[in-house]
Parts: sequence; C-alpha cells; structure tokens
Amino acid sequence: MRRVVSLLLTSLVAGAVVLGTATPAFAHNVLISSDPKDGSQLETAPTAITLTFDQPVQAGEKFNTIVVNGPEGTRWEADGEPTVTNNSVVFPVRPLGPAAEYTIGYRVLSADGHPVTGSLKFTLTKAGNGTPAPATSSAAVDSAADPSGGGGVPIWVWIAAAAVLLGGGAFLALRGGAKENTRR
Repeated sequence: MRRVVSLLLTSLVAGAVVLGTATPAFAHNVLISSDPKDGSQLETAPTAITLTFDQPVQAGEKFNTIVVNGPEGTRWEADGEPTVTNNSVVFPVRPLGPAAEYTIGYRVLSADGHPVTGSLKFTLTKAGNGTPAPATSSAAVDSAADPSGGGGVPIWVWIAAAAVLLGGGAFLALRGGAKENTRR
C-alpha cells in the first residue's frame, strides 16, 4: 500500500511541477507598427494598410484578413489579396467614403501557426468617393471584424486533463496489481 501511495504522491508532485512551470507561449507575433498608425488623422484615405509584426507572417490564401469598419456599421474590405513580405502584410483597400472614424480589424497567421488578431482606428478628415463593400457572411471576414480571438480551449486545460488521466490510470493499474498480489 505504501508503494501505491508513494507512486500516487510522486505522480501528483510531478504533475504539479509540470503545470506550475508551464508558461503561456510568448512567441506569438505582436504588432509593432502600422500604416496608418493607430489613432491617426488622415486627410486622404489609404489605398493600402500595412501591418508589421515582430516575427514572420505566413502567406497563403485566406490566412490573413482585414475588415475596415466605417460609420453606421459599413464595411470597407480589402480590395484583393494581401502581400506578405517576412513580417509585414500589405492589404490593398477599396476607396473609403465619408469623413469619419474607421476601425481596422485584422487576423493574420503567424509563422508558428497561431492566429493573431487585433484592431486599430484612424479618422478620415476629408470624405472620399468610395462605396462600402456588399454584405458578406464569410467566417474569415467575421473573425477579422471581431478581433476578440475566440480561439478555443487553452493548452493548460489539456495538460491538466492529461496529468489527471495519467495519474488516475497509474493508480488504478497499481491498485489492481496490488489486489492480485494479496489474493495469491
């Protein structure tokens, strides 16, 4: 019985050490600059939006998306596919309309495979002659427009579940073996 208790305690301590020393991955991309800059005031609407990150970004169809939300919920989506060069993504943008505040919601895929979401704002001080994009129900566009990053279950939950299952399995295996030994 002491052996079982000792093994169980060792498993629990090992699990606690693993969980206690596990830290979130800090290797995810971080936006380091943008054009236009967050909070800027522009007289002329940008024809492209450039996002620069601290690490490389993956290129590929539908990996990187933005939505430019204007006044009264209008959308001014990218006008074509983005161009990725190392850690920068350039999104061509359709001409903007009224003088107002615009919000850029973005979602890019970092080189490590994790999506990076966020938003920026700028104010157009002189009206342009563009028209909003037609309404769409694209999941990629919706995720860029809502950069809350709803991402799923955190990794620590899976690690904790694995530790509990492993510890429980070891306990049951040893307990079953101990009962067989006492019957003989």
